[in-house]
Amino acid sequence: MPLYEHVFLARQDLSPQQVEELTSQFKGVIEQMGGSIAKAEYWGVKSLSYRIRKNRKAHFTLLNIDAPPAALIEVERQQRINEDVLRYLSIRVEEHEAGPSAMMRKADRDRDRDDRRGDRRRDRDDRDDRRPREGRDGGDDADTNAAQE
Repeated sequence: MPLYEHVFLARQDLSPQQVEELTSQFKGVIEQMGGSIAKAEYWGVKSLSYRIRKNRKAHFTLLNIDAPPAALIEVERQQRINEDVLRYLSIRVEEHEAGPSAMMRKADRDRDRDDRRGDRRRDRDDRDDRRPREGRDGGDDADTNAAQE
């Protein structure tokens, strides 16, 4: 059977639990038609590049699917009908990516970076003994300029 990567975007108004229910509904359709889900990843709520049906954010979900084409066509048909699904995209691949997807690896990298950045900010707060820069101490230059004229 062919392998697919399928991503769908759900409205931001939904709770993560409702998105999980949508995902399980689509899984059920695929399994009924003889396919299987190799991996399902919930990527969370992310900002969209442009507004889609008055939504600026959406819940992103990835499904790695091993199913006949008819099963994928049925899932896409149901997603077109469902008002909670904003967009979907299915791509046929030669093999599924092992381990977490690129989006999940990026989230881990960002979390690590934020942890390191937090340490640096604390170090900067400890530097209260620095002198103020010249010309930025609140008007001393204006007083000297007026005295010179």
